Amino acid sequence: MTDQPLRTPLCPWHEAHGGRMVDFAGWWMPVQYASIVDEHVATRTAAGMFDVSHMGRLTVTGPASRDWLESLLTRRVADMDVGRVRYTLVTSDADGGVAILDDALVAREADAADGTPRFALVVNASNRDRVVAWLRSRLPAAGVALADRTHDTAMIAVQGPQAIAIVGSLCPPADAARIAALKNYTATTATLAGTPAAVSRTGYTGEDGVELVVPAAAAERVWSALHAAGTPHGLRPCGLGARDTLRLEAGMPLYGHELTATSDPFAIGLGLAFHFEGATGGPRSFPGCEAFRRMRDAAAPQVRVGIVFDSKRSAREGAEVRVGNHPVGTVTSGSFAPTVGAAVAMALVAREAAQPGTAVDVMIRDVAQPGRIAPLPFYQRPRG
Repeated sequence: MTDQPLRTPLCPWHEAHGGRMVDFAGWWMPVQYASIVDEHVATRTAAGMFDVSHMGRLTVTGPASRDWLESLLTRRVADMDVGRVRYTLVTSDADGGVAILDDALVAREADAADGTPRFALVVNASNRDRVVAWLRSRLPAAGVALADRTHDTAMIAVQGPQAIAIVGSLCPPADAARIAALKNYTATTATLAGTPAAVSRTGYTGEDGVELVVPAAAAERVWSALHAAGTPHGLRPCGLGARDTLRLEAGMPLYGHELTATSDPFAIGLGLAFHFEGATGGPRSFPGCEAFRRMRDAAAPQVRVGIVFDSKRSAREGAEVRVGNHPVGTVTSGSFAPTVGAAVAMALVAREAAQPGTAVDVMIRDVAQPGRIAPLPFYQRPRG
């Protein structure tokens, strides 16, 4: 008897509204509704609404929580003000080796009722179990409480030019104004469609927008209210397919593709995920710190690049990249990019082949597909 995939609180809505459901990282998720391209375009031009409840949501509290997370994450938390969100890596040095367990977001929330610090972590669905196990193995005897709230809550991403206005229309005026005033990678709380929600101005699409965490029992009511408020403005419910094409256009790495347990994060362009100095300037220590410091100081033989093709035929992960007849690298992600109007890919290639404009061939089903090295991201939303 096989294990059944886990279901988010929004699965009944997806199934009732034509979502094409697939098993993704052990969760029963919609890959699309009608058209991945239509959902992608709606997010770029109006708004897209994504069920991301499969992502792991953890809470860390207690008088020692700040120092504990400071010792475990690659980004500082000691100097995070309430409402700040940072991208970080969760790394391990178990058994004498160094591994990247996941990339994650860490948020400093308002202090707990007893006045102690409170943090939230969002991790990838495929890595949640091992991240939770690793963190629990490092818990001190007292002073830190770790809770996995994945099944108690739901998470909804609303992304696109109309996202902030749509979400704000369901909030009291003061809450709507506070959400509109959020800067990127900051967070607040609000009452949304009558429900308390954690709101962060983050996302994984390259568009403006927010990610909302609400109680699981209220998830379908909130989702339905967002759908009703947003549909007149062009909002569409979107599946994992559009989420992937959007993040690819935006040049965002995905764990298991661009980023793996054994990656050199600096070759991928993830130097931003590291603070080697503490808030007062002294050295920090986290699992694998010295090994990652050496990676930072070395010139990695391969680097992450973009590739734009001359056609709509997309390359898949693992496809060989060649210059002339010489292999120089491997595709990590690829797809047709609706905003670009051509197929694109991200790849790890030899440093000497990484110059933008370099002509390459990518082997797609044993046929050489011509393309050229391009800067990342492929798409950047208009500012202002």
